[in-house]
Amino acid sequence: MPDIVLFSNRPQRRARPKTGNEPSMGLFSFFRQELAIDLGTANTLIIQDDKVVVDEPSIVAIDRKTNTTIAVGKRAMQMHEKTHEDIKTVRPLKDGVIADFQAAESMIEGLIGMIGKRRRFFSHLKMVICIPSGITEVEKRAVFDSADHVDSKETYLIHEPMAAALGIGLNVEEPVGNMIIDIGGGTTEIAVIALSGIVCDQSIRIAGDELTNDIVSYMKRQHNILIGERTAEQIKIHVGSALTELDNPPEDYPVNGRDLMTGIPKQIKVNYMEIAHALDKSISKIEDAILKALELTPPELAADIYRTGLYLTGGGALLRGLDKRIATKTKLNVHIPEDPLRAVVRGTGIALKNTDRFAFLIDRRSV
Repeated sequence: MPDIVLFSNRPQRRARPKTGNEPSMGLFSFFRQELAIDLGTANTLIIQDDKVVVDEPSIVAIDRKTNTTIAVGKRAMQMHEKTHEDIKTVRPLKDGVIADFQAAESMIEGLIGMIGKRRRFFSHLKMVICIPSGITEVEKRAVFDSADHVDSKETYLIHEPMAAALGIGLNVEEPVGNMIIDIGGGTTEIAVIALSGIVCDQSIRIAGDELTNDIVSYMKRQHNILIGERTAEQIKIHVGSALTELDNPPEDYPVNGRDLMTGIPKQIKVNYMEIAHALDKSISKIEDAILKALELTPPELAADIYRTGLYLTGGGALLRGLDKRIATKTKLNVHIPEDPLRAVVRGTGIALKNTDRFAFLIDRRSV
């Protein structure tokens, strides 16, 4: 029987042949649960048994009178910007880190509860949670405390660029440099990875949320129309672009909002060229951060990156023309893996199955 090796040349222990007399582990496995969580500013994803079982917006709806959580995820997002004075919606994470501890705790508990009724029977919950590379020690502690409040017995943290590298299939243990650019909702993480570590990195708080705000400001300034965050997000998805010239341009997108002059709701159409102008400044800041990370890269690793190119992951990788714009700026190849939106949570799931192997995982003892 061949040895099974993952990201290492070290031999694994061979499985002993079953005799049929082994004790059943069914009851233990019923009470033990392992979850990989990508705790994102915009969306939270949870992997269980190698499957994405939760993919929900990172938002909570709270009853102001009783201070109780009435909805999390998609149900709370449906209420966002449409609530009356008795209900408020809260995004517990800002710029990739926990900004509202109580709301974050409620959100994590609610999302884990979506997995199934077995949650209340767990006696041993093990979690690996993804965090930005620029996170502070205080912010790490907030993540650990949130995990403690949902009764996690083992909690590990993994930096987003490392998780993204694992998720797209890179061998992070090799002495080869790879640059990961992960553009999420709250932060853009740029890191050079080699030998199971982050050699140099740049973490900037300009990402999907900032691009959404750019669109809101542009519509207000250019068209005298006020739109909400959800509408701006839809504009970004349908006609968002990093370039003013695309080979396959999307159709103009109708936008409903409130006319700032008359106060009456109205509809206008926007095209991708307008949105490219609206997003230009923020994308330029992301480009500058990439160039700064390349400047800090040791020469031998820079030589590797010249051969391997740059890897673009996260929701921002789906922005039309962004890979071409970064390639033009850096004169390097830019690769977008299949399903970049889930690259981080896939890598977190791989780390969950190999917590004893990967030294770059952070646990309570190291904080």
